[in-house]
Amino acid sequence: MRLDPRRERAILDATAELLSEVGFDRMSVDQIARRASASKATIYRRWPGKEALVVDLVCNHLKIDVAPPPDTGSMRGDLVAVVAGFCRILEQQHSLVFGLVPALLTTPALAAALREHVPRPDITGTTPLLDRARERGELPGPVDPGEIRTVTEALVWHRLLITGKPLDENFVEETVDRVLMPLIHAWTGPKQ
Repeated sequence: MRLDPRRERAILDATAELLSEVGFDRMSVDQIARRASASKATIYRRWPGKEALVVDLVCNHLKIDVAPPPDTGSMRGDLVAVVAGFCRILEQQHSLVFGLVPALLTTPALAAALREHVPRPDITGTTPLLDRARERGELPGPVDPGEIRTVTEALVWHRLLITGKPLDENFVEETVDRVLMPLIHAWTGPKQ
């Protein structure tokens, strides 16, 4: 059942705020209802529970500003720009990410629903970056953009969630120079 758009937005905003403040496990439908000035019945008419509400929020309503990858004139420059951009996105969503991650481990149904429904856009801009590098003659052969994206995301997520070190310029340049550039060249070089 669809709600009045303003009422739905208030509930989704309250969910995002509480997810960021207390996390999924400690957030309740009662808290969401109070924060959104809505009744629990209104929430349950639209969503069967907080899992469904969070899946709807993340999959359909979470706004992530993704700028198109810039053309800096070199593959290295483009890589630095897209890794820095991905880091900025995660920094902007930091509290929401930290509110959601524990639930992905403790609530298998939520984790499965998010994996199934979260769109997987090329948020890092890897595909156009590699296409441009190929057109400029910087790549001797094909490389799977999905693999580069996976490595990039893994490095950034590890830094954010495990080490807690800053996603700063030094990290971005080391990631590009010490991991991504050598990996891309190894994957596109002559096969033995």
